[in-house]
Amino acid sequence: MAEITLDLRDLPASEAYAEVNAQILVALEGIGDPIAGMATIAALIHHGFGHLWTGFYRVAVPESMLRIGPYQGTLGCLEIPFGQGVCGTVAAKKRTVIVTDVARFPGHITCDPRSRSEIVVPVFNKAGDLIAVLDIDSDRPHAFTDEDRAGLEQLVQWFRGGGVE
Repeated sequence: MAEITLDLRDLPASEAYAEVNAQILVALEGIGDPIAGMATIAALIHHGFGHLWTGFYRVAVPESMLRIGPYQGTLGCLEIPFGQGVCGTVAAKKRTVIVTDVARFPGHITCDPRSRSEIVVPVFNKAGDLIAVLDIDSDRPHAFTDEDRAGLEQLVQWFRGGGVE
């Protein structure tokens, strides 16, 4: 496979997510390693959509602590307790959260002060265990929609079927 990251910003959301999903499936064919999956998925989403920050926080201590995983962008927070900030909230509730204005999210953890909006998606393995959250930040308010939620939730299905235990 040619190692190309496509610029998907000018495509309609449904087409863009279908394209990045196809890239993920080709790039990770035969790979079951969740860290390799996280690194590849973060790079394809980050560069394809031009986000401020794109990455994973892995479950380091079940029901307790997230720790930085593969990401693209400036330094991220190293650890986030379950229930704190957007990532910790998603880990605790196990459902996607879209934050249109991070300044209005109670307890928002600021890793990069340029962040204005955020979407965080829970990531589950084949057994249905939470293994990580996918965190994406934008420097624009109201950057994420339900189309992004649906597209990203589909992308992280790789971890349920990509050989990830």
